[in-house]
Amino acid sequence: MIVAWVGAVAVLVLFTVVAVLLRGSETGVYFRFADQVALVVLGLLIAGGVLLLARPRVRADADGIEVRNILTTQRLSWQVVRRVAFPDGASWARLDLPDDEYLPVLAIQAVDGYRAVEGIARLRALHAAARAS
Repeated sequence: MIVAWVGAVAVLVLFTVVAVLLRGSETGVYFRFADQVALVVLGLLIAGGVLLLARPRVRADADGIEVRNILTTQRLSWQVVRRVAFPDGASWARLDLPDDEYLPVLAIQAVDGYRAVEGIARLRALHAAARAS
């Protein structure tokens, strides 16, 4: 999440600086105020897209699991989840569902290292406890 916020701020600052500097430099092109505003708005849109990467979250309890990825949020009962998996070489965890379907869990990523291991262990414990009862 920190990387997404830093990246979004960096993109916005970069676009704003470029918009200001292009007005005062000799580029051979007439760069108007409207162009500056458009460049800053474009920077805002790109920064907003980068911030979408900070949106993934997972919440789990004894009844089920809620997975919020970049654009969607799904709440599933543990009875629907067949397995909490982190396949070898995968970038993020996933929930294996019936009929060979799965739901990616973008909130638990391989680059998180030990935190990802802890997260998977907690989810697997909740899943096992719910399936046993």
